[in-house]
Amino acid sequence: MKSDKYLEDLRAKSGTELKVDLTAAKKELFNLRFQNATNQLDNSSRIKEVRRNIARIQTVITEKSAEA
Repeated sequence: MKSDKYLEDLRAKSGTELKVDLTAAKKELFNLRFQNATNQLDNSSRIKEVRRNIARIQTVITEKSAEA
């Protein structure tokens, strides 16, 4: 599945790379919400996808911190 490949890619990254990805995803979510509020968003399902990606990144960060 697509999410399985995404998780493998996340687990291969370092902690700093994950934090950069998390920041970028949060900025994207903010921009999507802003577009949605101003009725400029075409694909509203992207909000759900980005929220899930943020949760995945946070889960991997938590797993890595538990290992250490």
